[in-house]
Amino acid sequence: MKKIYIGVAAIALAGVTGLYAKDKVDRVNFASTLFTGEEQYEKFHRIRDFMPVSTMKAPEEAFQFKEGKPIDLPKNFQFEGRTVDATRFLEETDTSGLLVIKDGEVRYENYWLTGGREVKWLSMSVAKSVIATAIGIAVDERLIDIEKTMTHYVPSLKGSAYDGVRVKDVLQMSSGAAWSEDYSNPESDVLRMGKIMALGGSLDEFVEGMTREWTPGTRNRYNSGDTQALGMLLTEATGKSITRYLQEKIWQPLGMESDAHWIVDDHNMEMAFGGLNATARDYAKIGELYRLKGQWQGKQLVSESWVNEATTPDAPHIMPGVHKEFPVGYGYQWWVPESRENEYTAIGVYNQFVFVNPERGLVIVKLSANSNYGTTNDEASNRELETIEFFREVGRGFKG
Repeated sequence: MKKIYIGVAAIALAGVTGLYAKDKVDRVNFASTLFTGEEQYEKFHRIRDFMPVSTMKAPEEAFQFKEGKPIDLPKNFQFEGRTVDATRFLEETDTSGLLVIKDGEVRYENYWLTGGREVKWLSMSVAKSVIATAIGIAVDERLIDIEKTMTHYVPSLKGSAYDGVRVKDVLQMSSGAAWSEDYSNPESDVLRMGKIMALGGSLDEFVEGMTREWTPGTRNRYNSGDTQALGMLLTEATGKSITRYLQEKIWQPLGMESDAHWIVDDHNMEMAFGGLNATARDYAKIGELYRLKGQWQGKQLVSESWVNEATTPDAPHIMPGVHKEFPVGYGYQWWVPESRENEYTAIGVYNQFVFVNPERGLVIVKLSANSNYGTTNDEASNRELETIEFFREVGRGFKG
């Protein structure tokens, strides 16, 4: 149930240099070291140096968060009955950036390692929540009806796992598609899809070849292929690339500070499931848009109903606690912890987070390169539930 970017740890580098141009060698080298324990903070901030990308242009005039009274981070927090030193936790998870927004004001901002205010960091699966936002806007524009099937919009998916599957079931990672997210198995689906980004190929063709395992809408299994299929849906329904549609509907209207990049395949299809590269403050604007129920500077960019639906599990198989190994519920590409404060969060591997607590007026962005991530494929190395508890402790530090 972990949020997947890509991993191609089984790709052997021996002999590759003579077969591929340097950019391909760098791509393979990057992909082959993921989930191996190797440090990644020297790479996550410069993806565009060795991966093909498209660009979303920022507007000429950027929206700037107000600067509020700075806070200190908590010295420690509780997790699973033990006291965790907060500074050590941030260091051990290779935190590159931490940004705390309270009621629209920056109350804490700091960067370490290769992070920085102007540094674009790889989103990993935080991108999934951004794709879902774009889907929501297309729904508002009546370009997509989530009760209709994927093949209604994407005929090339006929005969695939997505043939006849409701868009809503795909949004909720309940497509019924066969899928393996095993980092240690070079033949797992996620690693095979990752090889496309390392060696070249077509993401569309990969999704079109996926098969069904169970009845759609009955079980939840985290599946990066589902989000890639949603990327295909978005391009077919809008007639625009993911890059262009997001630039028009999100990046420009939100007044992003910086251009952003999407990793693309050999056919210029965006890696919808994890390929966004942006700054911490620009990621925070996605969270703030949701905290404000889709409103931004007097305009409704995405409907309040979509924000509510996207962050509220509405079926037994996606409720918090269903999956014991990762007991967090699921909405439309947003994670929903069990909470009395209506929290929800975007999560990407290596500890990328956009965490929102509307009750406390809180948005927190954490960008990281946790080198232990995926080495044991559980909380001991991934530290995602622990991160949520850290965020909660930050929130408790505000009075009123």
